[in-house]
Amino acid sequence: MRVRRTLKLGGEVLAIVLVAALIAGQILGYPVLLGFVETGSMEPTLDPGDGFVAIPAAIDGDVEEGDVVVFRAEQIQGGGLTTHRVVGETDRGYVTRGDANPFTDQDGGEPPVKNAQIVAKAWQVGGGVVVIPHLGTALIGVQTAITDTQRVVASVTGSRALLGTQGLTYLLLALSVALYIFDLFASDGDRDRSRSRDRDEGISMRLIIGGLAALVVVTATAAMVAPAGTQEFGVVSAEFDSENPTVIRQGESGSITYRVPNGGLVPVVVYLSPESEGVTTEPERLYVPGQSAENATLTFSAPPETGFYRRYVGEYRYLAILPASVIDASYRVHPWLPILIIDAVMGIPFYVFGMFLVGTGQLRSRSRARDSVSTVRRLLNRYG
Repeated sequence: MRVRRTLKLGGEVLAIVLVAALIAGQILGYPVLLGFVETGSMEPTLDPGDGFVAIPAAIDGDVEEGDVVVFRAEQIQGGGLTTHRVVGETDRGYVTRGDANPFTDQDGGEPPVKNAQIVAKAWQVGGGVVVIPHLGTALIGVQTAITDTQRVVASVTGSRALLGTQGLTYLLLALSVALYIFDLFASDGDRDRSRSRDRDEGISMRLIIGGLAALVVVTATAAMVAPAGTQEFGVVSAEFDSENPTVIRQGESGSITYRVPNGGLVPVVVYLSPESEGVTTEPERLYVPGQSAENATLTFSAPPETGFYRRYVGEYRYLAILPASVIDASYRVHPWLPILIIDAVMGIPFYVFGMFLVGTGQLRSRSRARDSVSTVRRLLNRYG
């Protein structure tokens, strides 16, 4: 019986993790934990619709020849996320190719892929990609359902703020609060009965509160990661002066104003980090209050040789719920460390407080008639 309960709990936890990964991927616009391919360019390794375990580049950024990477292409199929294999490396970046393609992406006009363009790596065991067959169809269905839900809710409420990644964070927060309130009503008065008879039946309250805490963490992470990311700028090294700040005389420098908005209510701390040569930021750290914006200056250096060059700037933002010294120190260790700390500060108290309110029993389903009567009686006793 204990083995059965453990397997059931493990399946429920896995389902929560997968759903959280799908939501996070929808928010961020690139695969988190799970990815898939839509074309046959990676056959026979990955057939169209096949999925794979995606490791974010921020966690494992060491790219080697033979790795299958997800990168933001500039020319392939008009640009966008592409999953291809690294087959070489040059001074300008990586050489990539689909396993089914006879030529490299760079032979077809795609510039060498830089580290700043890579968002994830496919997990490989023994040199082979771990494949999840036909995962892509399910992921597309979930993404379509999420987008359609946002459109319906935005249409009913008349608010366009519920669209896009920012709107999805609002919906997730509202859902977590609604589910939490529902659990408070559903579990009140049934703790003693939930401990009687068969303890292996029903859904563990620990799992329910843990799932709600996970939604809070996903929402907080989305608020920090979705508006941030790596920004690309095109710089032209020219033989002449220009009023365009990104057209710079060869060997000289030019500056532009970079606006950092904060559409949320909670203040954020933003770091701007050069992700390629020939770019500096001033200042490197900004404090942006809620519903406001601040400006920074980006300075680009034009190489002595004329031509078009790409420059990258990384933007990292964190909810300002920790002391500035803590955010600074953890950011210097790794840009994702402040996110983990902030998620823990928000998720752990939520879980502990939730368990204090609802207990550690199990939420059971009873017959409809008895359940309806007991629910009415509880509400009458509470509010009568």
